[in-house]
Amino acid sequence: MTFPKGFLWGGAIAANQTEGAYLEDGKGLTTVDLLPTGEKRWDIMFGNLPSFQPLEGEFYPSHEAIDFYHRYKEDIALFAEMGFKALRVSVSWARIFPNGDDHQPNEAGLTFYDNLFDELLKYDIEPVVTIAHFDIPVHLVKNYGSWRNRKLVSLFEAYAATLFKRYKDKVKYWMTFNEINMLLHLPFVGAGLVFNEGDNKKQIQYQAAHHQLVASALAVKACHEISPGAKIGCMLAAGMTYPYSCNPEDVWDAMDKDRESFFFIDVQSRGEYPGYAKRFFKDHNLIVEMEEGDEELLKNHTVDYVGFSYYASRATSTDPEINNMTAGNVFGSIENPYLEKSEWGWTIDPKGFRITANQLYDRYQKPLFVVENGLGAVDQLTSDGKVNDDYRIEYMKKHVEEMSEAIKDGVEIIGYTSWGPIDIVSASSGEMKKRYGYIYVDKDNHGQGTLARSKKKSFDWYKKVIESNGEVL
Repeated sequence: MTFPKGFLWGGAIAANQTEGAYLEDGKGLTTVDLLPTGEKRWDIMFGNLPSFQPLEGEFYPSHEAIDFYHRYKEDIALFAEMGFKALRVSVSWARIFPNGDDHQPNEAGLTFYDNLFDELLKYDIEPVVTIAHFDIPVHLVKNYGSWRNRKLVSLFEAYAATLFKRYKDKVKYWMTFNEINMLLHLPFVGAGLVFNEGDNKKQIQYQAAHHQLVASALAVKACHEISPGAKIGCMLAAGMTYPYSCNPEDVWDAMDKDRESFFFIDVQSRGEYPGYAKRFFKDHNLIVEMEEGDEELLKNHTVDYVGFSYYASRATSTDPEINNMTAGNVFGSIENPYLEKSEWGWTIDPKGFRITANQLYDRYQKPLFVVENGLGAVDQLTSDGKVNDDYRIEYMKKHVEEMSEAIKDGVEIIGYTSWGPIDIVSASSGEMKKRYGYIYVDKDNHGQGTLARSKKKSFDWYKKVIESNGEVL
């Protein structure tokens, strides 16, 4: 038997991409609520925010999303029909503390997540809860400068402790920051950073990173004290980088690019800043300000497991003549001639999944949790209302096979929550046509549609995978 008994099969979603109801029941405005579709979206995600309020004439997909806020019972019933053992969700910080610095939490927000977790537990589905998943209260960005400000450390600690106290009897698995390394690639999305002309962006990003790392350690500390039986992890946007050739310069460049991401997890999992990061700061004249006690906090409160997303591998070359770039979950990459690509240019590399899992386990020797993996594709409804997504089944099948091989290699994996088990708003592009789900949602890129749910062909396929604990693919 490859997959262990109790393996947590399921799916993963995020509040800002599913819930909608963006100002309902006292919820405050979040950073994602300021991301429109179209050309302005990317500019804002890089930190060039034109307004702290939604603008007239723009379409903001997070405002309604797929209305999970009102339809979660219907959706969870479908997840239960597939046999889910776990559902990864996130809590919207602004539902609990609308401004982020409120003295008292919003009871309506707390009650919503009580009801959500109760509905999951009714079907014996474990909630796997991300505390911060790309949505920061706008008030904190406007009035504090978001994570560039040390004040957010204590505000996040208070927010996390509120969750642990309220849901300690319902949630066994927590994660602090979703894809924490995204701070370096999409600073507004990852950390709510807005830049002004003349800013030293690297200095601001790494100072914000330090604040998030300290906040993560404090959340781990609080979780272990308030809910000793729970497990709390970190989360990396993973996918190893291949050298384009065996030129030692390419090999070094690939290692350097991987370390850019490993830096965060090295601190969260090993408890200290690695030597290569200290050299990077010195070489780039970066001064990361730390307070007394920070190093002890990081050392004494490391995570219990390492969560990661895997969609694609990357490749890099130091040869200026090789510049055929392709996309891949925001990370730029040289096109790999040995791999196929998705409709969005992301490389399809199942073997890279196994390599990445081994790489992470060798590095950290802590349990891994695959909390995102999937294929974004344009799905076509047939005349009888079906979606024959064999391409998705093929993608998932090959990745689950390689995860199985990783487990045989000795890699300890807690579970697998594939990304977007129901169609949701794309985090990067804001599109609905980039679909990941086993469940189709009737909505288009312009917000039109009935929001009706229907099962795709992959729904029954994944149900059999879970029923057989990964033996039938």
